[in-house]
Amino acid sequence: MIDITLQNFEAELITASRSQPVLLDIWAPWCGPCRTLGPILEKLETAYAGRFALAKLNSDEVPEIATQLSQMFGVRSIPFCVMFLDGQPVDGFVGALPEAQIREFLDKHVPAGEELEAQADVEEATDLLAEGDLEAALARLAHAVQTDPANEAARFDYVKALLELGLLEDARAAFAPVAARAADTITPHARFAALAVWLTAQEAAAGADLGALQAAIAANKRDFDARFALAQAHIAAQRFTDAMDELLEIIMRDKAWNGEAARKAYVAILELLTKPAPKPAAEAKSGALELAGKARVVQSDPLIDQYRRKLSMALF
Repeated sequence: MIDITLQNFEAELITASRSQPVLLDIWAPWCGPCRTLGPILEKLETAYAGRFALAKLNSDEVPEIATQLSQMFGVRSIPFCVMFLDGQPVDGFVGALPEAQIREFLDKHVPAGEELEAQADVEEATDLLAEGDLEAALARLAHAVQTDPANEAARFDYVKALLELGLLEDARAAFAPVAARAADTITPHARFAALAVWLTAQEAAAGADLGALQAAIAANKRDFDARFALAQAHIAAQRFTDAMDELLEIIMRDKAWNGEAARKAYVAILELLTKPAPKPAAEAKSGALELAGKARVVQSDPLIDQYRRKLSMALF
């Protein structure tokens, strides 16, 4: 539990809620129901074991924040609790509710214990991947997927790591539960679709004769079947820029070839190479209330930017 002031609200409420749900309890010393609610909330913060953080704001000492939130939700009494997620106030309740009702409220917004455990595994795996320890990262990702099968980030990273290690059969098995989502053209999932392209390339490249493919292309630069097969062989071998170079040759000559297969594969490679946006670092701030928080800045990758520009030039 932390007390919110004008000096720490940006770091402890806005920024903190981007990585963990924060429940803000607006109270006052003279408020009887507040004294009833406070111990219940503190008990629940302990019981939920890190699934949310409890913050308290004395409305007499920090009326600026209390007033703005009350006006935002149309509330005129305390205790008043507001749930913050991703830097935004998203829901709230008024009064000293029974513990069971507060649990119902919390369960709508906070991650389940399994989700939290899986997320910790993903974060640890991310650090291991940055250190180049792919096998250790794979173990953490496998545990994350087992703990929380619905965790999309964990499953994407797990299948990707399996493919990078050449464990094709394991990758197929791990991908199977989301294969339908990868193929969904109505609500497409770009990252899973990218994995599907990689898996297809692995299967297509089995037994491919690179010399024969290169000879066919040298004899006829518009032999798109041979060029696409060569690109798939490059994808299977994780020579992604070589694959994009071949695909770009197809796109420049015939954008619509084979149902835009070259463009789709090119975009899939960009998706595979793109790293997720980093979490924003917490930073303290004093001054005017800014409940909207700050936008995340994604650091660009020069290589990816270069190949995105190449695709744009080829398409337009």
